[in-house]
Amino acid sequence: MKLLVLLQASAANANGGSSWSFWVMMILIFVVMWLFMIRPQQKKQKELEKQRDAMRPGQKVVTAGGLHGKLKSTDGEVFQVEIAKDVVIRIDKSSVFAEPEPTPAKKDDKPKKDEKDERPKKLDKKDDKLDKKDKEA
Repeated sequence: MKLLVLLQASAANANGGSSWSFWVMMILIFVVMWLFMIRPQQKKQKELEKQRDAMRPGQKVVTAGGLHGKLKSTDGEVFQVEIAKDVVIRIDKSSVFAEPEPTPAKKDDKPKKDEKDERPKKLDKKDDKLDKKDKEA
């Protein structure tokens, strides 16, 4: 019974008097969104802009459309990219990305020469029959 009275009293306050709590919640939501969404995106954008400014002719690049090529020259906001021999395209600076450097393969990734094929030594009768048919053919 007391709970019902408390809920009715808080509802009456929410309708009339405590509008400051609404503004506190709105500001809190905006701060959280700024910290977790807007700020990291701004940092990424600044880093990408620095990377584009540091691009020099001869560097491998990838366009936003997926074309791979070498940067020939930079003219302000326009890059000239060679995508094939004697094929140069003009493209906006904002749609060019530096191609990531290839990572060297680990030594463990290569198969060893002295490793044997790991087939089971015993074959089923069905497999043995299939092998015989293959040899006959």
